[in-house]
Amino acid sequence: MSDKKVAIAELLRSAVEKALQIQQPIVDAHLTRMRRSRPDAAPAEIVTSLEKQFLASVSAIGAASGGAAAAPGVGTAIAVGLTAFEIGGVVEATALFALSVAEVHGVRVMDLERRRLLVTAILFGEGAVGFVEKAAGKTGKYWGKSLVKAIPMSMINDINKKLGPRFITKWGTKQGVLVLGREIPFGIGAGIGAGGNFLVGRGSVQAARRAFGPAPAVWPEVPPAGGSLASA
Repeated sequence: MSDKKVAIAELLRSAVEKALQIQQPIVDAHLTRMRRSRPDAAPAEIVTSLEKQFLASVSAIGAASGGAAAAPGVGTAIAVGLTAFEIGGVVEATALFALSVAEVHGVRVMDLERRRLLVTAILFGEGAVGFVEKAAGKTGKYWGKSLVKAIPMSMINDINKKLGPRFITKWGTKQGVLVLGREIPFGIGAGIGAGGNFLVGRGSVQAARRAFGPAPAVWPEVPPAGGSLASA
């Protein structure tokens, strides 16, 4: 792996750790705003809105980063900074999306390692979700719904040990290719950034659908807000 791809993988690891610390009130406020804007919307409609907002967000991050990186006179240090900004933005958007979808399904993920499993799997797409399906075994078709109550912590830890290194390297390599592709004239670089991130985001949307299945027909009850990431 080239030095640039190694650096991107390290940026990704750091971004994932930071994104896992998203506080529950932020997730609650995000969903509250969406439901207030559409008070009569069913859970499935809110999930669709979450998907569209997420894809628009990661595409905009890619366009901004790709366009700036391809601008004349941008040095290596600035380009690296823009890459860090983009990876951090995409990972944080994915974490908020994944935790919000979980909430719609009545799953509140407070424990750090369970969050790690959910966010990492959704970030890395259907391949990672399929890996979790096999590793989790007899937890039902949609493991996301069983994440808190039915999957024991020993299994969560075991999956995380295997999932993280395997897919961080793969995803970091993919981002490295995207970054190299943006180092072309301004405007075209922005298009590659937006289009590349859209494809990555679409993989995350498909992964969330596979992990949780169809949205519930009615709004489920979720545990009250509060606690810390260390509580289950």
